[in-house]
Amino acid sequence: MKFLDFHESQLYMTFAVHDDWIRLVHFANTPYDPALDQNFQSGPGFFQEAYQFAQLQLAGINRPFEKQGNMFIGTMPGCRMKYVSHTVSETENGRHLEIVQKDDESGIVVQTHIQFYSGISCVRVWNEVVNEGKNACTLEYLGTFSYLGFEKEGKGTSDEKIRIHVPYNGWQKELSWQTHTLADLGLAQTQPGVMRRTSRNIAFANTGNWSTKDYIPMGIIENIQNGTLFFQIEHNGSWEWEIGMQANHFYLNLSGPEEVHGHFSKELRPGERFVSVPACIGAAAGSVSNAIDELTKYRRCIRRPNLDNETLPVIFNDYMNCLFGNPTSENEPPLIRAAAEAGCEYYVIDAGWYAAGEWWDGVGEWKESRERFPEGIRALTDQIRSYGMIPGLWLELEVMGIHCPLIQKVPRDWFFTRHGELVYDRSRVQLDFRNPEVRAFADDIIDRLVREYGAGYIKMDYNIEPGIGTDRDADSPGEGLLAHQRAYLAWLDSIFERYPDLVIENCSSGGMRMDYAMLSRYSIQSTSDQEDYVHYSTIACNAPSAVTSEQAAVWSYPMRDADDEAAAFNMINAMLCRIHQSGHLAELRPEALALVREGIRTYKGIRNEIRRALPYWPLGFARTLEADASLALDAGEKIYLAVWHRFPDDAECTEIPLGPVLHDRRPKSVGILYPSSPDMQNITPYTWDDEQSVLRICFQDAPAARLFVLKL
Repeated sequence: MKFLDFHESQLYMTFAVHDDWIRLVHFANTPYDPALDQNFQSGPGFFQEAYQFAQLQLAGINRPFEKQGNMFIGTMPGCRMKYVSHTVSETENGRHLEIVQKDDESGIVVQTHIQFYSGISCVRVWNEVVNEGKNACTLEYLGTFSYLGFEKEGKGTSDEKIRIHVPYNGWQKELSWQTHTLADLGLAQTQPGVMRRTSRNIAFANTGNWSTKDYIPMGIIENIQNGTLFFQIEHNGSWEWEIGMQANHFYLNLSGPEEVHGHFSKELRPGERFVSVPACIGAAAGSVSNAIDELTKYRRCIRRPNLDNETLPVIFNDYMNCLFGNPTSENEPPLIRAAAEAGCEYYVIDAGWYAAGEWWDGVGEWKESRERFPEGIRALTDQIRSYGMIPGLWLELEVMGIHCPLIQKVPRDWFFTRHGELVYDRSRVQLDFRNPEVRAFADDIIDRLVREYGAGYIKMDYNIEPGIGTDRDADSPGEGLLAHQRAYLAWLDSIFERYPDLVIENCSSGGMRMDYAMLSRYSIQSTSDQEDYVHYSTIACNAPSAVTSEQAAVWSYPMRDADDEAAAFNMINAMLCRIHQSGHLAELRPEALALVREGIRTYKGIRNEIRRALPYWPLGFARTLEADASLALDAGEKIYLAVWHRFPDDAECTEIPLGPVLHDRRPKSVGILYPSSPDMQNITPYTWDDEQSVLRICFQDAPAARLFVLKL
């Protein structure tokens, strides 16, 4: 037996080669110790059946190994693939490992790509399958990554030491992190030492084009004795990750669409190639926040370089708790003036600019409404520029309403179909970006918005779910959907090549496509459509767990009658991410408007640090019904700390433990950065316990929030 060891930052990865098999036997934040693996204590047991890192299932091949239920383990010919070679090369980001395996019977070759990142404790993985055989075959499953034995480090049972952290997601309920033990999920270790037999696995999956409508495609597996594993699947459609039992261990599988959940199959003819969706997997010592630190560094590394994420301009959008889709040449100018005076740098005209009245089921042409704008929308975008702001427009480019005039004029192959019929959702149909005519149509719309209407920002929304995909010119609906999604990403790349300074916001009814296939392109992400600013604080607090702070657009929308505390709370929601300002600024109380202006001014003073800071949650991830929430950004010489007191409780003061983020550093000063008025500071007394590294804040009422700065 030969071991291949790879080490980067806190990540240790070990492969074993034995009798023409290559298997992944270790992936953790500590070096490999075979003594911790009971399967290796008496020799390499289960070596063909288990430890496969590239699970592959073709139709019509028997699966002789023990498997229960819908688990994607013991796949064939995945388990009989023979090791051919491995190579290591250097890239701009770090080492690149390629492992080649081949199945002699089918002629299938799998090339596993593992990209390391210098100084970051994670890898990016994807698999390529090539049919070098003489016959066509049908691919039912190609995993991106599989690892068996994530629970083996540390003492005690898996029930005692393993915690699974899952980011549940939903419209207006984004980023609701929940923590489970394996026993909570029905995988209790009821037969200590014999864990291989069960029909249950835990599958978190998405089916369709709204990639994050139920969960963010990421997770954290915490071993409370030995650090964390973390991962994200980088795909804008159907995906699946699962945890189950095999060969006396627990395994983790990551994949894009597959047959069970994603209705995916793909025929591979001789010479054809298929590539899995990519995923990031890493290991970190310490807590969940350490895992998010590594993910944050990785996300900044893989995204498209752009000025927007360097300068973090302040955006005003006229929709949320403001015009709500009713822009006109009369009601925009007061908002434009007020937004400019408040310090906003972009001004976005949201939905409705293209229709005289109700517009939902008639969208698709994206031409200005002269009823709303008698002098044309260019007059309004020029007015925005005259105030020193860059104008933006809302767009939902991937759909057509059933009453759009174009829908009867263009060919049916412009749209998703199943069983020969158009796929409808909420009185709309889905454009198919595999079709070059559709991409050309989309190009023309972007060109018109930029060149004729003067847009420098596009809010790209998406508000339908076309389900499992399209079966037109596809081996399966899931394969049609995957090809469409890849075509959309390629089209998006071409837009940024043509308009490198254009800022395009990723919005899908808020955060329904908050994935890093999209966010490696888009510079900014709508985090929610939540209309209640108190409940928005949960989403705002948790946003940097799924999106870098400089990409996370958070609404601040004080209502017309907002008192000082409500105005400050709204601003603090957004000030450690990206300010997405809204609300009727021209009609606010002078005191509330002054707090908005101060919040934006303060933000401009710290945004250069936000773009490189790392997040920390002193109270853990925010929970919807808990009274208090807190988010810290560690910017090196300063720590910025938002504290929200959302609901009344019995505690006299809120205690914020900051020892783990300080790392033995001692603050030179601790104070309230915003709001700065003596009156608002005096009604929130606080004390700093330097010995315990605890901040105690005594809020007089709820809801209330404060932004602190610790200077180090």
